[in-house]
Amino acid sequence: MQGQSGQQGRLPLTLLVAGTFFMENLDGTILTTAAPPIADSLGVESSDVGVAITAYLLTLAVLIPLSGWLTQRLGARVVFPSAIVIFTLASVLCALSMNLPMLVAMRVLQGVGGAMMVPVGRLTVLRVTEKKDLIKAIAWLTWPALAAPVVAPLAGGVIVTVLSWHWIFLINVPLGVIAFLAALRLVPRERLEVPAALDWRGLLLSCGGLGTLVWLGSLLASAQPAWPQLVVFGVLGVVLTGLAIWYLSRAKHPLLDLSSMKVATFRIAHWGGSLFRLAVNAVPFLLPLLFQDSFGWSPVTSGALVLLVFVGNLAIKPATTPLLVRFGFRTVLVGSTLGVALCIAGVALLGATTPVAIIAALLLVGGAMRSIGFTAYNTIAFADIAPGHMTSANTLSSTVQQVAAGFGVTVGAVALRAGQLVDAAPAAVTPYRIAFIAIALLTLVAVVEALLIDRSVGENIRPDRRLSKRQDARTARQVPAE
Repeated sequence: MQGQSGQQGRLPLTLLVAGTFFMENLDGTILTTAAPPIADSLGVESSDVGVAITAYLLTLAVLIPLSGWLTQRLGARVVFPSAIVIFTLASVLCALSMNLPMLVAMRVLQGVGGAMMVPVGRLTVLRVTEKKDLIKAIAWLTWPALAAPVVAPLAGGVIVTVLSWHWIFLINVPLGVIAFLAALRLVPRERLEVPAALDWRGLLLSCGGLGTLVWLGSLLASAQPAWPQLVVFGVLGVVLTGLAIWYLSRAKHPLLDLSSMKVATFRIAHWGGSLFRLAVNAVPFLLPLLFQDSFGWSPVTSGALVLLVFVGNLAIKPATTPLLVRFGFRTVLVGSTLGVALCIAGVALLGATTPVAIIAALLLVGGAMRSIGFTAYNTIAFADIAPGHMTSANTLSSTVQQVAAGFGVTVGAVALRAGQLVDAAPAAVTPYRIAFIAIALLTLVAVVEALLIDRSVGENIRPDRRLSKRQDARTARQVPAE
């Protein structure tokens, strides 16, 4: 009874964190739909608004490593509500922006709040969740990342049509107020840790490397990339990232602790898992373009169809945990990654004359497969992480996931541009077919990795299994408690 009561007590906190995740993820993608009206209002070209999207994603990526140190220093009860306040105020300032430079600056500030909300909120839930309840908790925390990219096209189109682009940001205000009040009530008090001094060298190297790579991605995705800039940022990004990895793996008290990568389950979740995230984040970007530019459908129609991906996510959610319990992580990972790859390849075969029912069914199944895969990867990442190492593992996980998700749009754009080299006609379907096939092949790499993992992976967190002494010893050896 106590365990059930404790689980019910943790559910409101988990739902609160999931809600803030949804706000953060939605604001990362919804601006794409609103780019033309924003450009008209601010007196710039539509393509210029892309820098506001990049600034937000870049800030999220480079500041996540700092969130772990701040949580140790100040505690989640201070950092998490403060992040909500920063995010909400920045949203208001974005809506009040009078020119593009001001909008970009406020998007950076919004990214500061988002970078603290995402990892700190998840860490708060992980700290109060027992291993046996980890699957359910991660399932609740996974849906925002799944829902936001597919909801954004329809939500953005409706908002800018019915209201104005300013409301894309203003809708965060009531949500932020509710989240802030709930955080003050739900985030538990904790014993503060005494972290080492801030690793400024690690901060500069990791921020410089990640920031440069994210900016490189935005250049690759642009309509007319400047090749000298691509070369400079490519070399600089690789060098800085390489130096960051070299330094962080040797520093005594690194800002971003890479030791969790020595744990097999964590490594699996962030190698094959990153390829999986790249693919599933590229699809919601490409689908609206395919439906509108090639099929000639309206933004509302295309947005409504993309929304079916989320319907698939939501419909399969009650079955996700039973599937993991019944078949285990290896089987579920193989099945979900292969299912996603086949569904993406199926999209490549669609045409303007394809019956809508077939398109809807394909998107529903694809959405279900990506939901199962996301939950499995996100859960298995922490299966063998000792409680004392959870903070550093969570920070590293959030950083890798954010970078992978951010590059999903870039991968989709680059694949589409490669397809346009074959057929550059304005409404051609061939470039999209090439792009979807390329992304499907990328997903198959994750399938191969899933096939190679041990069948017993994740047994220690399956609710119907009792952890054996042998498994317990293996888990304890994976990552020693700090």
